[in-house]
Amino acid sequence: MSNLKTDILLLISALIWGFAFVAQKAGMEFIGPFTYNAIRFAIGGLFLIPIIIKKRASLSKPNKENFKYGIILGLILFTASSFQQVGMLYTTAGNAGFITGMYVILVPVLGIFIGRKTFRSTWIGAILAVVGLYFLNASENISMNFGNFLVLVSSIFWAVHVLLIDNFTKKAEPLIIACIQFLITSILSFIVMVFTESSTLSAIYSALIPLLYGGLISAGVGFTLQIIAQKNAHPTHAAIILSLEAVFAVAGGILILREILSFNTLVGCILMLTGMFITQLWRKKNNPIIN
Repeated sequence: MSNLKTDILLLISALIWGFAFVAQKAGMEFIGPFTYNAIRFAIGGLFLIPIIIKKRASLSKPNKENFKYGIILGLILFTASSFQQVGMLYTTAGNAGFITGMYVILVPVLGIFIGRKTFRSTWIGAILAVVGLYFLNASENISMNFGNFLVLVSSIFWAVHVLLIDNFTKKAEPLIIACIQFLITSILSFIVMVFTESSTLSAIYSALIPLLYGGLISAGVGFTLQIIAQKNAHPTHAAIILSLEAVFAVAGGILILREILSFNTLVGCILMLTGMFITQLWRKKNNPIIN
């Protein structure tokens, strides 16, 4: 796969994910977060099954490794998406997009624990991102919004998800592990939904468009393109492009949900985005071949 094609796939993923925050926020006007995730990821998993069947001749044979890695990714995806989805009950789509983008900083930081070298630029970017996070969330009593906190927790698991994908796609079939992770996330979300939420068919129907976007486009297309692209892309380069989801999330919140971009929010977004790019661009410039 050419570098240009890989970049295009990653950019499409970032665009899809950015506007997915709008769909997630809109969907929860009618149904609960776990209902949304249960249906959304079921759609994503079922969407991939006929594709896998059609391409089975060119795919590696299903084996224990594919299932093992798919289940692990599913557990992480369930945790990350649950914290994010519940958090979005209490915050805006734009804020959720930028805070989720913190995983771009967290990936190299967490990489320390698996033996990856972390550079000075990482810490500079992290400090800028944390200051930006303060501006994004600080209120009159200088406290962290509960929803923003939950989304921040989710970003830790998104960072773990990115690191695992970088490792697993070199050992397993991307389409198969993508499908398995969606189905595992859906099953776990459904179990929690049964005990914590109650949804009617009419409510689910009202949320149909956000569900279809979240399932077919965000999960089925966006996550799958990420996994396919990360098999060929340098992790640092991929992270630069994927971080643009934060920009698309704010744009979507303003254009579709009519969210207001305050001065503090603008300053916070700029600082966080600057931190993300400093961490990735500086590191790439000085260490182009280091993961």
